[in-house]
Amino acid sequence: MLPGGGGAKIGLGGLLVLMVLGAVFNRDLVTPVLESGRAPASESGAPVTQTPAEKEMVEFVSFVLDDAQATWTKLLGQSNVPYRRAKLVLFREAVDSACGMAGSATGPFYCPADEKAYIDLSFFSELRERFGAPGDFAQAYVLAHEIGHHVQNVLGIERKFRALQQRNPGSAKALSVRMELQADCFAGLWGNATAQRGILEKGDVEEGLDAAAAIGDDRLQRNAGRRVSPESFTHGSSAQRVEWFRKGLESGSIQACDTFAGAGGGSL
Repeated sequence: MLPGGGGAKIGLGGLLVLMVLGAVFNRDLVTPVLESGRAPASESGAPVTQTPAEKEMVEFVSFVLDDAQATWTKLLGQSNVPYRRAKLVLFREAVDSACGMAGSATGPFYCPADEKAYIDLSFFSELRERFGAPGDFAQAYVLAHEIGHHVQNVLGIERKFRALQQRNPGSAKALSVRMELQADCFAGLWGNATAQRGILEKGDVEEGLDAAAAIGDDRLQRNAGRRVSPESFTHGSSAQRVEWFRKGLESGSIQACDTFAGAGGGSL
C-alpha cells in the first residue's frame, strides 16, 4: 500500500489527495513542464499560467510519471540495466522538440533525441469526449505508453528498430506497429506493478483497455469514414493494442513483451 493509504485500496484519482498532502512524493520528482503553443521547448521562460483544471492534470500526470519511472528503475535494475529518467513536456497547441515542431493533431509522442515525452493537455479531453475512453487510468495508460518508448530507448531497442527499418524500408510500417505494441505491453507492465501494490480500484484496468482499443488504427480509420487498411497501420489494430497491453498487465515480465520475435533479424 502507498504511504498514507491506511491499508485500503484507492484508485489513481484518489492518489491526487495524497499528492496534495505530500504523502506520495517523498523522493525527487521530475516535474512536468507546461508550455504554451507560442513558447517552443527550447525557448520557454517563465511558467505558463495554468487553469485550475490544468493544475489538477499536472498534479495527476506528475504522480503517474514518477511512479512509472520508479517502477522501471526497479524492473531494469533487476537486470543490472541503469534507468535514465525521462522528462515530460505538457503543452498547448504546438511545441518545438528535438524531433521537430509538433501540433495538437500529432497526438502524444516521445522524442528519443531529447528523451522527453510530449503531451498536449487537450488530448486527455479528446480521449474522453471524441474517443469514448474516460477515466484516470485511461489517461495514465497514454503516459505509460510514452514512457514505454523511453524504456525502448534506454534498452537500445529504438536504435536497433531504426536500423532494421533502414534495411527493410518496405516493412517500415509493420515494424512501427511492433514498436508501438511493445510500448503498449510496457505500459501494461507498469499497470501490473500498480496492481501488485494494491492501488488499483475496480474499473481501472477496463479504462486502460478501453483506451488501448479506442486508439487502434482500424477504429480510427472507421471513425474517420475511411476504409480499414491494415497495410497502412502504424500503431496496430484495437485488438492488437488490447492484447499486448493485457499481456503486460497479466505477465509482469519484460520478456513477455517481445513483439519483434519473427520480425526478421530475430528479437530486438
